Amino acid sequence: MDLRQITPTYSVTPQIEPSDIATLAAMGVKTLICNRPDMENPPALQAAVMQAEAEAHGIDFIYNPFQGHTMSQDHVDEQADALADAEGPVVGYCASGNRCTVVWAFGVAGHVPVDEIIAIGTSHGYPFEQLRPALEAAAARNTQG
Repeated sequence: MDLRQITPTYSVTPQIEPSDIATLAAMGVKTLICNRPDMENPPALQAAVMQAEAEAHGIDFIYNPFQGHTMSQDHVDEQADALADAEGPVVGYCASGNRCTVVWAFGVAGHVPVDEIIAIGTSHGYPFEQLRPALEAAAARNTQG
């Protein structure tokens, strides 16, 4: 498992195995968010299997799947709500961790400076400079009203 700490309470990782969930529970993780659609995974790694394993270890499981080109404001809002409502550390996973970081980035735009968001993504191997215009637009929307 390749955990990358994005914030003090949110980490991302490429695809995990059901056996990794016991390790996450031992680390104190309280919420696991899957941003990977089932169609990208074999049956042994699909959401229902991961959810059952997470719940067996006392971890809340949130299925918020999307592909990069299908991410919507609903996905951003669901991820942001999950992070806000979590009662402890949260781990998001997808194919590489990038989607989990991008959806977080759009949720915090306007609350965290865009330069800082880009620096965080880049420092974890997710170069976000190309997202600057979209993040700046999201920041403007998120700070209105």
